[in-house]
Amino acid sequence: MTSKFAVWYINLYVKFRLIYLKSKLKTQSKIGQDVKFYGFPILQLARSSTIHIGARSIFRSTSRWNVLGINHPCIISTLSPNGSIFIGDDVGISGASICAFKSIHIGSKTLLGVNVKIIDTDFHPVSPVNRIYAKAVDAGAAEVYIGNNVFIGANSLILKGVTIGDNTVIGAGSVVVRDLPADVIAAGNPCKVIRKLNA
Repeated sequence: MTSKFAVWYINLYVKFRLIYLKSKLKTQSKIGQDVKFYGFPILQLARSSTIHIGARSIFRSTSRWNVLGINHPCIISTLSPNGSIFIGDDVGISGASICAFKSIHIGSKTLLGVNVKIIDTDFHPVSPVNRIYAKAVDAGAAEVYIGNNVFIGANSLILKGVTIGDNTVIGAGSVVVRDLPADVIAAGNPCKVIRKLNA
């Protein structure tokens, strides 16, 4: 299968998969023009959830399309009927996991480096009582909002309740547990502002 044909086939598959999920699960899915999928993403959508993928966004799901090495395909998952994922226009994603119990918003022109994870839930409750048997609904969850033109470095982890301002750069391997303002460079575990971003 030639590279050009493979990309065409994968894009057609993903579009039909979203149409199927929309009809079967009543999801409110919308995909913009000229969205490109390189490799097959994993789509796991809860019934009646919402997903929006903006125009010209690019999803890379194999290392063939990214020299840093992608650990797994892009994963886009809504975990509840009220779950919502919004991905703006011209967003670049490489092997990222985006899991929303409540809401994840990713602004336009944002870049997610290799293997980034964005999650708005703890998945399991902090309380040790019956933690192993608890469901996601019993865990803490809070919306994640990522502004426009943000650059999130490889292998970073964005946790629940975080807001990241426009244009901010997050260093590779960071763990973001609290809000970050616009126009800064931040890194570390926990992620902290290093300096303001020069124009």
